[in-house]
Amino acid sequence: MAPSNLSTLLLKEQQCATGRLGNRRMVILSMALCTGFLLYAMTAFMAPRFRLSPGALWTGPSVPRGMHPLTSRGRAFIHEACATSGDGAGKRYLVTGAAGFIGFHAAKQLKARGEVVIGLDNFNDYYPVSLKRARAQSLSGLGVPVLGLDLNDGPGVAELFRLCPFTHVLHLAAQAGVRYAARNPLAYIQSNLAGSVVLMEAMRAQQPMPSLVYASSSSVYGLSRRFPFAEDDRADQPASLYAATKRGLEMLAHSYYNIYNMSVTGLRFFTVYGPWGRPDMSVMAFTRNILDGKPIRVFQGPNGTELARDFTFIDDIVSGVLASLDTSPPSADPKVKPAYRLYNLGNTQVHTVTEMVDTLQELLGAKAIVNYQPLGPTGDVLRTNANISLAHNDLGYTPRTNLRKGLEEFVKWYFAYYGPDGTRRSADEAGYIPD
Repeated sequence: MAPSNLSTLLLKEQQCATGRLGNRRMVILSMALCTGFLLYAMTAFMAPRFRLSPGALWTGPSVPRGMHPLTSRGRAFIHEACATSGDGAGKRYLVTGAAGFIGFHAAKQLKARGEVVIGLDNFNDYYPVSLKRARAQSLSGLGVPVLGLDLNDGPGVAELFRLCPFTHVLHLAAQAGVRYAARNPLAYIQSNLAGSVVLMEAMRAQQPMPSLVYASSSSVYGLSRRFPFAEDDRADQPASLYAATKRGLEMLAHSYYNIYNMSVTGLRFFTVYGPWGRPDMSVMAFTRNILDGKPIRVFQGPNGTELARDFTFIDDIVSGVLASLDTSPPSADPKVKPAYRLYNLGNTQVHTVTEMVDTLQELLGAKAIVNYQPLGPTGDVLRTNANISLAHNDLGYTPRTNLRKGLEEFVKWYFAYYGPDGTRRSADEAGYIPD
């Protein structure tokens, strides 16, 4: 962060403290925003920063270098994409985290049905950037420009909204990873909370205000022992720092709904897997090690308790995401009540991690070398299980892919993308060791 930007930020924090910033009637929100500003300033200097890709817009094999936050080429791409909506009556979607796993698939499906879609991603190196660039390249080929921009760049985000009057924002950008959060918590505050506030501030400045659909997580249920998890269950005992930031995002979204009439929908995803998955996810990491003849780590709870997950295939997740967007009412419309909604998006069929490994090694035709280890204080939970009745009733959400079929699709993609022996994995991918 540049010193001038930090000075501005600290000035805003000081103004908060003296009551000069925001709506004085909304004391609670003011305190929350002031805290967010201060945390943002702290993380700018205290948290290890991820390296951003050097470009501003990923449109091909080479990332253009230079102007920040938007190159002239980037502005032209954004303007051209938004212009396809004609007189402005059409829908225009911003997908944050578009070079990520779920964001890539959602942007692809939105474009496939003819929507105007702009992608945004900061291309950080939490996992190999090569995979993110490959996703972005695929989207670019479909006519979806992916802007290299960090949500904490307030001026850049504001300029993006000036260039394109979005009607819908699909907010999937986040710092992922339950275990990594224990080592670098400030990175999660910076990305999952401060960055989300910057985004929602840019949204509420627009007329008309876009509606928001954002990614939460099944991890918000934390230490709950009530199965399956339902949306009205308690979510005030997060087991991990990652879960705490996701629950914090839900509360921030509710504040923007309550005060600014922003239409907001939160989606609690349950253990998503499938083609183009993240290398730190168990299915991808296990596949790599099984094929390489390396051990895989399978964690266990007390007394050898098996960890169990509600594994949910990516296509089913995206169907729920698109249904949420399609049913989201407009924000700040005097004729229509804005939405405040939370939905579980899972499969409902729970499998142990060992069951997943057994199926995976059968499909790969290779034996897994399994090292069982005690779970330890990582923030992981023993079991997840989704009650999807609300999403089914409101959205028509009906997952159709069982674990075996989903793993078959994943393995097919993996061999096509990397080759049957993994030789086409890039150097950084081949050497990547997830937590």
